Amino acid sequence: MTEAVKRRLFGVAALTVAGAALLWVSMSDMGEDLVYYWTPTELIAAANAQEATVRLGGMVKPGSLDWDRENQRASFVITDGEAEVPIECRGNPPQMFREGIGAVVEGKLGGDGVFRTDRVMVKHSNEYEAADGHPTDPSATLVIED
Repeated sequence: MTEAVKRRLFGVAALTVAGAALLWVSMSDMGEDLVYYWTPTELIAAANAQEATVRLGGMVKPGSLDWDRENQRASFVITDGEAEVPIECRGNPPQMFREGIGAVVEGKLGGDGVFRTDRVMVKHSNEYEAADGHPTDPSATLVIED
C-alpha cells in the first residue's frame, strides 16, 4: 500500500468518525439536559414555563424573605423590576443571601405559579469589604503582639 493510499484511507476514516459523532449529537436527547437562564418577565411570558428546568435570575425583593433556618426552608420573591416570581426553596440558601441582593435559582415553575428550587446562587462582586463598610487595604499587614 502506497503512502498516498494510506493518507486517503486515514482521511476517509476520520471523516466517517466525525460524521458519526455529529449524527449522534444531533439525534440524541442532549436538549433535555440544557438549563436556560431566564428573567422573571421571560418566565411568566413563556408558554412552556412549567415544562422547563431553568435558572431564574433577578433581585430578591426587599421584605419578601421568610427563612426558617431550623426546617431549612425559605420563601422569597425574585424580581427584575417588571415582573415578580414567588420562590420556595428547600435547604438553606448561602450565607451571603439576603434581601436586595442579586440571586439565581435553578428549578421549575409549579402549576400554582410558585418556582420551586433547592439551589440558590448569590450574585456578588469580588471586592471584599470589612464589616465597617470600608474596603480593606491590600498593603496592610497583620501585627500580633504578645
